[in-house]
Amino acid sequence: MMGSGVSEGYRAGFACFIGRPNVGKSTLMNALVGTKVAITSSRPQTTRRAIRGIVHRPDAQLVVVDTPGLHKPRTLLGERLDSLVRSTLTEVDAIGFCVPADQPVGPGDRYIARELAGVKKTPVVAIVTKADLAPPERVAEQLLAVGELGEFADIVPCSAETGFQVGLVGDLLISHLPDGVPLYPEGDLTDEPEQLLVAELIREAALEGVRDELPHSIAVVVDEMGPREGRDDLVDIYAHLFVERPSQKGIIIGHKGARLREVGAAARRQIEALLGGKVFLDLRVSVLKDWQRDPKQLRRLGFYD
Repeated sequence: MMGSGVSEGYRAGFACFIGRPNVGKSTLMNALVGTKVAITSSRPQTTRRAIRGIVHRPDAQLVVVDTPGLHKPRTLLGERLDSLVRSTLTEVDAIGFCVPADQPVGPGDRYIARELAGVKKTPVVAIVTKADLAPPERVAEQLLAVGELGEFADIVPCSAETGFQVGLVGDLLISHLPDGVPLYPEGDLTDEPEQLLVAELIREAALEGVRDELPHSIAVVVDEMGPREGRDDLVDIYAHLFVERPSQKGIIIGHKGARLREVGAAARRQIEALLGGKVFLDLRVSVLKDWQRDPKQLRRLGFYD
């Protein structure tokens, strides 16, 4: 294996993180990229699309594809996510398999390790995440336990929270990239259209505090987004939250609309940080029956075949 950072010339390519839901994949990606790109949330399974974060280094460019949590499909939506994950795994140059330090290796981790064993050509770096949440001897035990799950190119502990060995994770993934030229211009941190990021920020705000009542039956579509006429300093955003049942609509709107106002204020703060300016946000809530099971609605909401 090439030593980190001493490659001849320049390396560029793709990597993805995989792991069961809520093992810190998005947080690690954000730490690597150095800005909030993927949507992190204490709710599992909130990353729905292959949002890419781009790590720019003088000698390399690592484009990170954030796969949705790989899990056994339960609905049409789940099946579509899994096919997205599987196609992603064969198209990247390196895979980061994330297992948290603070939880025992479980059936979900073994299921993913088995899936990864089937991806023959792509090197897998096993990453023990959340190392700050466990004492050193527990982290050491976890490294051994993870080592028994399969054949890995490397096994490394890190903590996205404290920054511990995040750079090393980047080095190890980069060491598996092919020689090449930058794939994206220097300024790009993500190639997701801003509207998708905005929709995800609204979705995250809407789920904050009501995780148990609304598993993931909520989708957000940005209907319109653009600078207000005659004002360069203000962006108008009109967005729709779709839920599956009237009872869920009630939960999101709250007593006399109080909860929706909170959601709007929280989302607006995040969006203003993302866009670097003032935002007017108009949120509507609609019921779209069984959208997770209806291919036509899924397409309308941006989940393509």
